[in-house]
Amino acid sequence: MKIALVAGEASGDTLGAALMQALLQRQPGAEFIGVGGPKMQALGLVMLAHAEELAVMGITEVLAHLPRLLALRSRLRRELLAGKPDVFVGIDAPEFNLGLARWLKRRGLKTVQYVSPQVWAWRQRRVKTMGQAVDRVLCLLPFEPDFYRAHHVQAEFVGHPLADEIPLVIDRQVARSALGVPATAMVLAVLPGSRIGEVSRLGADFAAAAAQFVAAQAPGIRTVVVVPLVNDAIRGIFTEQARAADIAAEVRLLDGQAQRALAAADVVLVASGTATLETLLCKRPMVVAYRLGAATAFILRRLGLVKVPYFSQPNLLLGERRVPEFFQEQVQPAALAAALAQEIADPARVRDLERRFLGQHERLRCGGAERAAAAILNLLAG
Repeated sequence: MKIALVAGEASGDTLGAALMQALLQRQPGAEFIGVGGPKMQALGLVMLAHAEELAVMGITEVLAHLPRLLALRSRLRRELLAGKPDVFVGIDAPEFNLGLARWLKRRGLKTVQYVSPQVWAWRQRRVKTMGQAVDRVLCLLPFEPDFYRAHHVQAEFVGHPLADEIPLVIDRQVARSALGVPATAMVLAVLPGSRIGEVSRLGADFAAAAAQFVAAQAPGIRTVVVVPLVNDAIRGIFTEQARAADIAAEVRLLDGQAQRALAAADVVLVASGTATLETLLCKRPMVVAYRLGAATAFILRRLGLVKVPYFSQPNLLLGERRVPEFFQEQVQPAALAAALAQEIADPARVRDLERRFLGQHERLRCGGAERAAAAILNLLAG
């Protein structure tokens, strides 16, 4: 069996690697071709391109990269079709993968989208073309299949592999020991994003917010700021942003290790995306921020394309604004720092949040990669 996979950025590489492991357990001789990162490559993916090439977000932001992305998709069409895979699986990156899937499906290939695009949240009309592009949508969030059923698109909830990977109970002291962080310190984890564009837009405000949060701590409290960064390019950008913010605390810039940083933290400042779900699964209070390019934000607001009251995954799962969210011009260092302090001011509120997050963790913890692999193989079996 040969399976084509196209994953975008670091989170897609993680999902793709877990899926490949589950498929190999069921089909030990399976071969994989496509686009991924180091985790997928280590499991045997024959790389046609690197996942980082797809790490572009926003509407107007994509335009600058459009010629390159169209050329890449054209090349992948030819190479994937020539490779004669049994199925194509697009992992996240819907703007890129759905067009590729539609072309391959028209030529007789079974196609799957693993990770639903947020069609239920914005640009809902996209759902009309999804049934033409894919035979199945594999959803990570439990409320998503109902939306697709209402639009006659085949979809199923498979759970989230991160919920299986992260323990239900996190040992904070073990994580701190591994990072060399004092057991009694106040630890702020800062996750400014996994894309260069994200960190460029958010990093300076995150660094300044961290500096203000540290300055507001009571005398005698030792504060450590831990910042997991996905690659050297993003590390370089954030290093300059942190230097400009002049954070008067210990700052640990980590190569990856996001889950360890979250486990060690008392509170988290995080860019909207998969990292917010990781923070939920680690049961940590958080403040979430999201900033697009100005033109993209204007289009979304002007055309009324956003259809949900919250944008962070924790609030979407909880069905209420339990986690502070800051969008676009709301992302200001003073507001972020104040929200971080407020999140940990009441221990009873923190315990209630941990209880709610545990409930969502249990809901999502259902063998996500294994269920996704079974769904793909069932599709192939007819």
